[in-house]
Amino acid sequence: MAIRRRIVSAWISTVISLSLVLLLVGVGTLMLVNARAVSDYFKENMQVSVLLKEQVNEEEALKYQDRVAALPGVRSTHFVSREQGVEEMARMLGQDFLDVFETAPVPISIDVNLEAAYVSSDSLAVIKSILAESPLVEEVVYQTSLVDALNANLQKISLGLAILVALLLFISFVLIANTIRLEVFSRRFTIHTMHLVGATKGYIRAPFVGRAALQGLFAALFAILLLVGGLFVLRDEFAQLFQIFQLDSLLLTMGVMALSGVGICVISTYIVVGRMVGYNRDKLYAY
Repeated sequence: MAIRRRIVSAWISTVISLSLVLLLVGVGTLMLVNARAVSDYFKENMQVSVLLKEQVNEEEALKYQDRVAALPGVRSTHFVSREQGVEEMARMLGQDFLDVFETAPVPISIDVNLEAAYVSSDSLAVIKSILAESPLVEEVVYQTSLVDALNANLQKISLGLAILVALLLFISFVLIANTIRLEVFSRRFTIHTMHLVGATKGYIRAPFVGRAALQGLFAALFAILLLVGGLFVLRDEFAQLFQIFQLDSLLLTMGVMALSGVGICVISTYIVVGRMVGYNRDKLYAY
């Protein structure tokens, strides 16, 4: 009875330990599969400001806005009147900033948001030249450094997340392999006896592999519940970020967690039991 309690306790502790590791794997996978979506989100929210000449009136500016909205790659446009521009500058620089000017220095402008595929140095240079061709335009402004940083860091972030997920999977494999080794070691003489009476490796492995698959499945389900619960808790705090995440990416993450849990348990058990079956009696007693 005491032995049975120890086995159950070890089984539960292994499930919990593996669940926590799989939870980290799930978080890393979710970030990895959504890395492109997050990058696209920031790119599509980056604005290109088209500053119009001082003599341009609102009617001309609105007509020009319609032409800009029809350009390829333009996702949306926003008209900023002189009054709105003055209000924004007042919020940033203070209410008295206009006192040093005889007339309001803020021109009419149009904020342009591009599709993510067009937010690159080359594409922005082409779009800037097209926008600047109009005689109504004084200047086209955007943050070049931000664009270059987004494009340069996307691959680095994806690679770092992939390495993190692989490292966590390796830790999971080592953790389960050591746990299974202890369980199999406690039954090494039974395995050896079965091998002596003619039982094949596959026959001996089968019950161990079956229990390991069940163990991995329970651990994965528990980790998935923790992940989904955590996402619900954080949803209100990061509402905009959660708009990026899609259902298929969450389902993919759950699938990776389930396959990782079952696969790691089954593979490590298969290897450990196979080695134990090959031990002779002298080697068994040497432990």
